[in-house]
Amino acid sequence: MISGIILLNKKQGLTSFEALGEIKRELKTGKVGHTGTLDKFAQGLLIVLAGSSLKLSRWFSHCDKKYSGIIKFGTETDTLDPEGNIIADAQIPSREEIEKALEKFKGSIMQAPPLYSAIHINGKRASSLARSGQTPEMKKRPVTVYDLHLLFWEPPFAGISVHCSSGTYIRSLARDIALEAGSRAHLCKLERTQISGFRLEETGGGLAPVDKTVIKKINLPWFEVSHEETENIFHGKPLEKILEGKHLYNNDSFSNSAAVFSGKNLVAVAEKIADEWKYGCVIKY
Repeated sequence: MISGIILLNKKQGLTSFEALGEIKRELKTGKVGHTGTLDKFAQGLLIVLAGSSLKLSRWFSHCDKKYSGIIKFGTETDTLDPEGNIIADAQIPSREEIEKALEKFKGSIMQAPPLYSAIHINGKRASSLARSGQTPEMKKRPVTVYDLHLLFWEPPFAGISVHCSSGTYIRSLARDIALEAGSRAHLCKLERTQISGFRLEETGGGLAPVDKTVIKKINLPWFEVSHEETENIFHGKPLEKILEGKHLYNNDSFSNSAAVFSGKNLVAVAEKIADEWKYGCVIKY
């Protein structure tokens, strides 16, 4: 059975969906999906899951991420990227004004997603509503920026490095930094360099199993079970009873989820609900 993880270096000019085309053809299956969209103008690391490993998507999609980007000050576009139409002009700020503005966006912040995004509003994507001429309210959401600093300043271009939580829009960050600095801007380049413990330099290796190294990189602990216990899992026996008294490895992540391995094979992900281990998903091999 085809199953596993691929670390892909998405090229600029392709949508995340389009970037999966070559992988689908090579694996001869449509059961392939990414765990976090990169905009068409952006490039960099995309985590791809195939086959039964697709069941693990939500444990990858909540990972923190690192980016390098270039903000162009002086003009803001409707899409907040280089593909949009200019909707505002402003003076270009000084380096000091930009560095001062950056400090305002470190830590836990409230952020409004871009109008042109995949956010769903009343069952429809915000980007679809925007293209039809509507301007829905983009409600602010809590995100965390762990690190944010200026890489270079070559007016009107500012290079930035960002380490942030899942759900953070770098396009919105560029917009808000500019407004704080008394200007307007859009993000003209973006590269995702890291997702949790996965790095851009690791791309190009092809399909690999979701093993303990992979699980550790997304900060999940794990249990180990016997062949007989694996069969009980595949038959849906109560997970709490199967895992009772077992050692939890890599338990410094303080996660409410844990992988379950039988030898080298990942057979399930457990979730702690009301202080009891329940099935998150089961992966048969």
